Amino acid sequence: MIASPLSLIRKTKFTDDAQAVLKLMAGRDASALVIGLPLNMDGTEGPRAQSCRAFARNLQRIRAVPCAFQDERLSTSAVERFLIGELDLTRKRRADVVDRTAAAWILQGALDRLRA
Repeated sequence: MIASPLSLIRKTKFTDDAQAVLKLMAGRDASALVIGLPLNMDGTEGPRAQSCRAFARNLQRIRAVPCAFQDERLSTSAVERFLIGELDLTRKRRADVVDRTAAAWILQGALDRLRA
């Protein structure tokens, strides 16, 4: 399995975000959700990680969706290094794809972890 970037859902309010995620899952016949967990560099959870966990808990109230969390530390910088070094994309073009590509990077990490 190889992860690939899809559409980007910009965070607004929970109800809209949850509906967008569930619609995207339904369109892809997805049965589970991998959520990037923005841990601090020392591995502890701060407010952003707690917010991600709260999103998953609240989503469970709408629909029982299996959720897994994947450490997303350094995913954006790894993707930016790739986009600059390998693809030589300009700053504007990188801005257009970095979030989607980082999400795919996080999902690929989860798939690799499951495979191991």
